[in-house]
Amino acid sequence: MKPTVSLPFYARLPLILISLIALGYLAMLGQTILAPFILGLLFAILLLPLASILEKKLRFPRPLASIASVLVMILIVFIVVYFIGNQLRFLVSAWPRLETQLTEALRSLQEWIHHTFHIEISRQVKFLSSISGRAMSASTSMATGLLLSFSGLLLFLIFTLLYTFFILCHRKRLVEFLVSSFNKENSHTVFAIVEQTQYMVKKYIIGLFIEMFVVFCISGILLWIVGSNFVLLLALITGIFNVIPYIGIFTALLLSALITFATGTAVKALFAALSILLVHIIDSNFLMPVILGSKVRINALIIIIGVIIGEMIWGISGMFVAIPIIAIMKIISDNVESLEPWAILLGDEEKDMSKKKSILTRLKQRMIMLRQKNKV
Repeated sequence: MKPTVSLPFYARLPLILISLIALGYLAMLGQTILAPFILGLLFAILLLPLASILEKKLRFPRPLASIASVLVMILIVFIVVYFIGNQLRFLVSAWPRLETQLTEALRSLQEWIHHTFHIEISRQVKFLSSISGRAMSASTSMATGLLLSFSGLLLFLIFTLLYTFFILCHRKRLVEFLVSSFNKENSHTVFAIVEQTQYMVKKYIIGLFIEMFVVFCISGILLWIVGSNFVLLLALITGIFNVIPYIGIFTALLLSALITFATGTAVKALFAALSILLVHIIDSNFLMPVILGSKVRINALIIIIGVIIGEMIWGISGMFVAIPIIAIMKIISDNVESLEPWAILLGDEEKDMSKKKSILTRLKQRMIMLRQKNKV
C-alpha cells in the first residue's frame, strides 16, 4: 500500500476553496447542458417506478416503457396548465370592470394632483402621453426579449424531456458505469447511494406538493379575511405559481391585486397584495425550509444558501435543482467515512442526532488512540 499524506487544515482549506470555485465556474459554463440533464435525471428517478411497472407487469420493452412514462408526465403537466388557463378566464371576463375601475382611479388621481400641486390636467395628460410613447418603444424590445426567453425555455424543456427518456432507457448502463468507476469493495456503497437518492427525490416531490397545498390554504384564508372575490381561484394560482421561486409568487400577487381591484375596491386590492406578500414571507422563511428540509433532512440554513447560490449560477432552474443536489451531496457524505464532517454540516440536528453521536464517539476513540501512541 502506498503511504497517504495527511495535509494540515490550513493547506487543505485553499484546495477545497479552489475546487469549489472551479466547479462553480464549470457549472456556469455548462449550464446549457447540465441544467436540463439534472432536471431530466430527477424526472427519470421520479418516473422510474412507473417505467418498472410497465416493463415487469405489462411486458413493455424498455424504450417503449420509457416513452410511455414521459408521455404520462407530459399529459399531467398539460392537464394542470389547461386547468389554470381555464380558471384564468375569470380574469378576462372581469376586464371591462377592471378598465372602468382604472379609468375612475386615474381621474381621481389627476384631480387630487390638480388640487394639491396645482398642475393642470392637460399637462398631466401630455406628460402621460410622452411616458406611454417611451413605454411603447421599450415594450417592443421587451416583447422581443420575452419571445427569445420563451424560445429558450421551450428548447430547455425539449432537452429535459429527451434527457429524461434516455436516462430511463439506459439507466442500467449508467448504474454499471458508476459501480465500475470505483473499487469492487465499494460497490455496495454505490448501490446504497443510488437507492437513497431515488428515495430522496420521491420525498422531495411529495414535499413540494405539501408546500403547495399549505400555501393554497394560507392564501385562501387570508384572501377570505380580506374580503376578496374569487378566493378559490386566487388561492389556486398562488399555490401553483409558488413552485416557481420568487417570480411565481409575485405573478400571483399581481393577478390577485388586479382581480380583486376589478371586482372590489382599491383598498381590498392593496390588502390582497399584502396578503400574498405575507404568504411569500411565511413560505420563504418557514414553510420551504421546514417542509422540504424535513423531507430531505437538510438544515434550513444550508437550504437557503443553496437556493441563493443556485439562482446565482443557473437562475430559476438553479433554484429548482439546488435542494436535490444538496440532498444528493448529503447522501454521499453519509455513506463515505472521509466525508463525515460534510454530513454534519448539511444534516438536520434533530434527525441526525444519533448519527452525530456515533461520529463523535468514533472521533473520541481516535483521539484516545492518538494520545496512547504519543505516550508510547
